[in-house]
Amino acid sequence: MVDQELKNKIECALDELRPFLEEDGGGISLLDVTDDMVAKLEFLGACKSCSMSTSTFKSGVEMTILKSVPAIKKVEVINMPVS
Repeated sequence: MVDQELKNKIECALDELRPFLEEDGGGISLLDVTDDMVAKLEFLGACKSCSMSTSTFKSGVEMTILKSVPAIKKVEVINMPVS
């Protein structure tokens, strides 16, 4: 079972990004962290259908989480738009 401290670190990393996503009517939510250290996220609002979501994920979300929380091995967005 993944501890709450690890989830809090991920939330702090996401908090750095949220203002930028919210500017464009979007958002992101941490759904779960699996036992094999995969962070499962969900895009919210405009991010669910934005054509730039893949780029935002790769250059922003994924990079920030992996840098801020080295214990995380992989980051997945369950509702990534297909581009």
